[in-house]
Amino acid sequence: MAEMVLLNWRENRVAKCAFAVAGIMSTLLVYGVCQEKIMRVPYGIEKEYFRYSLFLVFCNRIMTSIASAIVLMASNKSFDPIAPVYSYCGISLTNILTTTCQYEALKYVSFPVQTLAKCAKMIPVMLWSTVIMQKKYNGRDYLLAVVVTVGCFIFILYPGSADTVLQKKGRENTVSGVSLMLGYLGFDGFTSTLQDKLFKGYSMEIQTQIFYTTTCSCLLSLCGLVLQGQLLPAIDFMFRHPDCFYDVAILSSVATASQFFISYTIRTFGALTFATVMTTRQFVSILLSCIWFSHPLSSVQWIGAVIVFSGLYTKSFWRNKIPHKPILVTHLQGANSATNS
Repeated sequence: MAEMVLLNWRENRVAKCAFAVAGIMSTLLVYGVCQEKIMRVPYGIEKEYFRYSLFLVFCNRIMTSIASAIVLMASNKSFDPIAPVYSYCGISLTNILTTTCQYEALKYVSFPVQTLAKCAKMIPVMLWSTVIMQKKYNGRDYLLAVVVTVGCFIFILYPGSADTVLQKKGRENTVSGVSLMLGYLGFDGFTSTLQDKLFKGYSMEIQTQIFYTTTCSCLLSLCGLVLQGQLLPAIDFMFRHPDCFYDVAILSSVATASQFFISYTIRTFGALTFATVMTTRQFVSILLSCIWFSHPLSSVQWIGAVIVFSGLYTKSFWRNKIPHKPILVTHLQGANSATNS
């Protein structure tokens, strides 16, 4: 009897893990393909490019805000902000800047380059955490961060043949792309540190933080669109190109769905499993983008990619063996994924 209960428990856990992994992988892979298509593939016979990154941020956030409100109501949770509203606004502002840099970078660098560059967020997160929260990291943390960052730079500085062709056509601009990715890394590290500080300072459900952060992001991004005069042109673009509207709707839907799979995975299996899944997802996303959008990688880029993912997996295994050590986990909270998608 006891053996049957144990077997059922294991099978149930395996099924839950398969559900979580399938959910994260499928939603974020679709998200990656959609964002690259929207920002890098022209629409219509006029070959127009979608230029309104902030509008994508607005659509993503309003969808996530509505979904998190539904979850709070369905679970009979309070809508009490718990923390001061202005604290959510600070996170929202840096998050909007983070995601805008992410989308804008796709105008100048390919998705594989952007994805690998995100792995270099370890150093800015460590710096902001040290400055704001007085956290301390050991030598192994810094060594892994440097190794992963070096791998990222190798990948970025030695483009494949497809990227070289695009550079000649004026679509690729390494300086602008790298500058935007540096902006992404800096703002993202600041955002995650503020989120971590908010969780430690107040006892709250993750859905509460998502709801108030994304609601503030909706209002701030809407104000930005109005002030820049981009709201009506973005809407007009989608009216003229219905396929763009469908792409944006799919992008926002899978971005929102991914947050719930992320929260479920962290809550059920912990940060280690989540970090491993996210690392695998990044690698698969790069392969999918290379196949779907014809981004052949150079041999040096493959070396850079191996260095990056070897460092990330090593970090996960070290964390598993020595759980009490403060090994850094990038993307620990989908908050960056939860609010940065």
